[in-house]
Amino acid sequence: MKKPADEEKGKKLFGFSRNIFFTGLTSFLTDTSVKMVYSVMPMFLLSIGASKTSIALIEGIAESTASFIKAVSGFWSDRIGKNKPFMLVGYGLSALIIPLYALVISPFQVLVLRFIERFGKGIRTAPRDSLIAGSIEKGDSGRSFGLQKAMDNSGAIVGPLIAFLMLSALPGNYSLIFLAAGIPALLAIAVIVFGIKEAGKQKHELFRKFHFRDFPGKYWFFLAIVFIFTLGNSTDALLLVKANEIGLNVAFIPLVFLLTNFVSVIASIPVGSLADKKGKEKVLIVGFLIYALVYFGFGFTDKKASIVALFALYGLYSAATDGIQKAFISDIIDKNKKGTGLGIYNALLGLTLLPASFIGGILYDRVNSSVPFYFGAITASVSAILMLLFLLRFRKAR
Repeated sequence: MKKPADEEKGKKLFGFSRNIFFTGLTSFLTDTSVKMVYSVMPMFLLSIGASKTSIALIEGIAESTASFIKAVSGFWSDRIGKNKPFMLVGYGLSALIIPLYALVISPFQVLVLRFIERFGKGIRTAPRDSLIAGSIEKGDSGRSFGLQKAMDNSGAIVGPLIAFLMLSALPGNYSLIFLAAGIPALLAIAVIVFGIKEAGKQKHELFRKFHFRDFPGKYWFFLAIVFIFTLGNSTDALLLVKANEIGLNVAFIPLVFLLTNFVSVIASIPVGSLADKKGKEKVLIVGFLIYALVYFGFGFTDKKASIVALFALYGLYSAATDGIQKAFISDIIDKNKKGTGLGIYNALLGLTLLPASFIGGILYDRVNSSVPFYFGAITASVSAILMLLFLLRFRKAR
């Protein structure tokens, strides 16, 4: 008798299993909503009196203080063998919170709402990734997570584009953008309810008790590399602030964010397929080096054309790392531990964002606008070297 996950794998939509496609559609709608808000949030915060350090810390605190729930929800979903309930609660919180930004009058209120909205992301992220991993056909993890990344970034194109059009027509009317952003978030809930099927597990497959030794050494080594890289990967809000300071008009700031995501959409599935064929470690090394180049460029240049080109290159970095890291983790851990393993990974990213954003914001405000980007370039270069050592070490082990 076929299990639900096996049945779903047999149903194809545009060459992907039903679950993978509809999970991607959910991400597209939610990212449209979130990026409508996120693409204008730095400028909105500046308009209500926030400093650059405050902007960085709001992002860092919101991500980090909710990050522990990513590991908890991943383990819990493995323990009960269900993912969909976590997705409904997590995406539902985003749909509820996003329109409330229209009522904000202080940076502290933004922090509270960002915390709750990111808490929802913490609930949904690992179970969603686990559902994707459980719906993947063998040897197709890079391509499948590539679709997820492409759909994420498609929403991140549509969202800033809508924000740009609204700001162009009604300059400074951030509240209307926040209210409109609630619509696609609500549509995402409908997709989860009617489109996604639970990738259930048998009782003997459930992961009942956590032990560090249940995960291979290369998993922990890889997480150490991710930690070092993320320490220099402060909030993207600083990239948008730098673009504005160099001279890009506020209304055009969402468009450079759109450019990054457009490149990532085009590249994510081909890069994911390449990673499946040539090795995910090799693609990650290239991704880290691209990041180092981009951040060095942000620190060095003061030309608008160069900044626009760097935002485009930043999209290629995104395609070569975000989904590939998840696919790589999915490949190296056991089936019944994927939610937990991906949850720990996602929690690490969020927790490291707090010191990363604090370092980035302080360097930006207290030293100069170039130093945080040079710092990010250094940590990315170190991560590329460590990933090369990882490749050599575990290639020999095989």
